[in-house]
Amino acid sequence: MKPLIVGIVGGTGSGKSTFARNLAAALPTASVAFIDMDAYYRNFSDRPMDERRRMNWDHPDAIDWDLLVEQLAELAAGREIAKPVYDFVAHARRPDAVRVPPARVVVVDGILLFVNERVRELCDMKIFVDAEADVRLIRRIKRDMNKRGRPLEEIIDQYLTTVQPMHQQFVEPSKRYADVIVPRGGKNQVAIEMIVAKVQRRLAEAQG
Repeated sequence: MKPLIVGIVGGTGSGKSTFARNLAAALPTASVAFIDMDAYYRNFSDRPMDERRRMNWDHPDAIDWDLLVEQLAELAAGREIAKPVYDFVAHARRPDAVRVPPARVVVVDGILLFVNERVRELCDMKIFVDAEADVRLIRRIKRDMNKRGRPLEEIIDQYLTTVQPMHQQFVEPSKRYADVIVPRGGKNQVAIEMIVAKVQRRLAEAQG
């Protein structure tokens, strides 16, 4: 049986990863595989560190779309993948990989997913998680300082020079491809329950 692929998009700090985890937790009878777009940044380990820090990581060109599409297609065909691991401190892909076995539901999340037509075509359900810009900024600052060890000045500079402009140019316009738009971020329980019900119906239909 072909797995159900659910694409979840939203701006940085919108709560899309929280939404994905809550969605998975509400599906106890279905195996769920997680794929995060952040793991598929292109490998720039050959570039000097200063250059890597200045790169525009919020532009579609920063993503290894061929690998992401290839691995989503493998999961769609019921095959295991070796998902890459990205080091956000070194700004480079690590040599190891994470084994992701086949699953009945594949949840893939990332800010730019719906920009790519091939990814959109692979998604059976497309969800956009929305949140206010100031809320997203605060969440990004907390995440980058606590989890990625980045200084506040660098985070704000990146937000103003690339993150916010790229959001307006690519992320926000991709909302039109969504089947469902979820307001108020990743903890919208009503939206989670509605989407869980839809996923369960789709799985039941696939079983016949």
